[in-house]
Parts: sequence; C-alpha cells; structure tokens
Amino acid sequence: MNSEIKQVLEAVRAGSLSVEEALLKIRMEPFEDIGYAKVDLHRRVRQGAAEVIYGAGKTGAQIIGIADTMKKNGQDTILITRLSEEKAEEVGRAHRLDYHKEARAGVIGELPEPDGIGRIVIATGGTSDIPVAEEAALTAQVLGNRVFRLYDVGVAGLHRTLAGLEHIMGASVIIVIAGMEGALASVIGGLADCPVIAVPASVGYGASFGGLSALLSMLNSCASGVSVVNIDNGFGAGYLASMINHMAEKRQ
Repeated sequence: MNSEIKQVLEAVRAGSLSVEEALLKIRMEPFEDIGYAKVDLHRRVRQGAAEVIYGAGKTGAQIIGIADTMKKNGQDTILITRLSEEKAEEVGRAHRLDYHKEARAGVIGELPEPDGIGRIVIATGGTSDIPVAEEAALTAQVLGNRVFRLYDVGVAGLHRTLAGLEHIMGASVIIVIAGMEGALASVIGGLADCPVIAVPASVGYGASFGGLSALLSMLNSCASGVSVVNIDNGFGAGYLASMINHMAEKRQ
C-alpha cells in the first residue's frame, strides 16, 4: 500500500513516466467540491488509505454522488460505513455494491489483495459483539489485510480464549471487542507479543452504561501494549490495525 507519490517517483526513475507527466499527477486537485461535500482525493497520498464514506446522516443520493466522484478520480474500492439496508438498496441501484448486513457497511469494487506484514486477529467477548467486530474486519480487509476471526472467547469461559492461543501468538495486531466489564482486552494483552487495540462495546446490563464501564476498564488495563478506541468504533480499530500492519513500508 505504498503512497501514490512514491509510485509516481519510482515510475519516473524507471523511465516509464516523464517528469512532466509526474508533475501533472502530483498537481491534481487535492479535493473536489460537489456542493454538499468536499471529496478528499489526496488522502491516499497523505495517509496511505483513501477516503471512506460515513453513511449515517447522509441521504442515498449524497452517498451516490460522493462515490461517483471517487470512482471518477480513480478510487477502485470504496468503503461505506454505518450504511442502513434501505440506503444500501438505493446505492446498489447506482453502483455494484456488496452489502455486509452484520457490519452495517458496503463495499463498491473488489477487495484488494492483502499486502500487510502479517495477520490481524479480531477477538470478541461474545456473539453480541460481532456487529462491531465485522465493521473492524471489513475495514481491515478493504485496506489490504489478512484477517482471522476469533469470536465468542470471553472471560466467562477462559478456556475458550486459551484454545485460540496459537492465533493470538501468531498475530501482528489484535483487535479485541468486548462489552460488560471489558476484561478480555487485558487478558489478551497479557498473552500477546503484539499491539492490542481494545474496542469497548455497548453491550451489557444497566450498570455497563452503554459501554462506558468497558471503556473505563480498558483504559485502566494493567496489560502493557493495549490501546483503546471509542465505544463501538470498529472502523477506527480496523483502520489503526491496518496502519500498524503496514509499518514495514516506512522502512523502505
């Protein structure tokens, strides 16, 4: 997932692209104003990953217009998060959309071949955490990562967690999604030799306060190497995991 500028410069060095052509590519408009949105066309250049469409709060027509602009400017794979079934049907009439109901997300275009340095493991405390986990998994896959799902391995039955120890120890990054008291992040953080990204889920009884108790538990984890994203933020966890899993490119 090298940046587009690096690819342009390598093409100039190889002689397959002239200096003038390279300059034109780099000078392309950094964004396109379509009235209700300013579509960021240089995000892949700056951050290594193209812009993602956040579907909640947008109309189907707005999502279609933004996707049209992205495709026109060469973005082959487009991720739309927090996309309802109703809007997915509307978008699907304009673009070839692969809708993932559990993840509440859709993908226009094909998933890229994985090019990360290792595998991202996504673990959940229970089955109720799967929607957030699937958002994280799909995000990571769209960004070019191999993903392994380790679901329903919460601390209420710790033997289930230990049964997946081979996958935990073989991961390059682990995303842990848990509600209730959020203890799974600390358990896996104490077993793994890689970064752990904890996602508190809004799952649990009244005193869980919609994920707040899990958030505070994860923030206070005594396991080193555990970072925390916001409640139910599967997208943020998948994106961060992808950045970590592609760090080898920084050394090239």
